[in-house]
Amino acid sequence: MQAYCLKCRDHRDVNDAEQVTLKNGRPATRGKCSVCGRTVFRIGKAA
Repeated sequence: MQAYCLKCRDHRDVNDAEQVTLKNGRPATRGKCSVCGRTVFRIGKAA
């Protein structure tokens, strides 16, 4: 899975991805950028 990293300014692979649920009930995925290690976030179900 990939998500947009704000520090790298590019789509990067996600390490340590975990499913989370937002306050409004929507699913999301949170993990770490594979290049810089910063937290990345993607709204929607994991593919």
